Amino acid sequence: MEKRLPLNNLLLISAVLMMTACTTVPPTNIHQPMTARPQARSDALAANLAATGSIYQAGASRTLFEDRRARYVGDTITVSITENTTAATKSNSNVSKTGSINASVGPNINLPGKTLTELTASSSNVAAGKGDAAANNVFTGFITVTVIEVLPNGNLLVSGEKQVAIGHGQEYIRLSGIVNPYFVNAANTIPSSQIADARIEYKESGAISEAQVMGWLARFFLTVLPF
Repeated sequence: MEKRLPLNNLLLISAVLMMTACTTVPPTNIHQPMTARPQARSDALAANLAATGSIYQAGASRTLFEDRRARYVGDTITVSITENTTAATKSNSNVSKTGSINASVGPNINLPGKTLTELTASSSNVAAGKGDAAANNVFTGFITVTVIEVLPNGNLLVSGEKQVAIGHGQEYIRLSGIVNPYFVNAANTIPSSQIADARIEYKESGAISEAQVMGWLARFFLTVLPF
């Protein structure tokens, strides 16, 4: 006979799955995939290499005078992250407007004497605003990424990730972008400032990062409430 789990057990399992989902790897905007394996040699080239015993095989080996800078899918390249951005903006506005009116009427014949009726009105509007904003971000370090695609013009699409586990939390350093091979130095290293379409991330998961995130119910009310 088919056994069905009680409703309480199903609710408990759902709650556990939801709690587990909260501790998953942080999402990323890095070019995918984050790594790529080099293309394997064909069977014909491998058989020829075994038959001749030659070290160099055209089409399967690098040239004898070629350096070790990244060129092909699966090659690695070290990126020196040197991001230092500073931005500041300041605005100030001051608007004022004033107006007045003064009018008088002659003697009121319904009252004894010669009493003058005077009407006076004035208005004043003042608006002032001031705003300041400043940001200073510094990100330095090293990460080795993998060539995941060679573009038709020879540029390299690279992507990579570094995970560091400290205690009960994990740190994720991710980087991707387009590298011009001419900018890569002899040590197979390039600064992040010379990477086009660079996407650099530093995220973390664990109890500390979860404590800094607003709960989903609080975010819901913060979004829908008009006050």
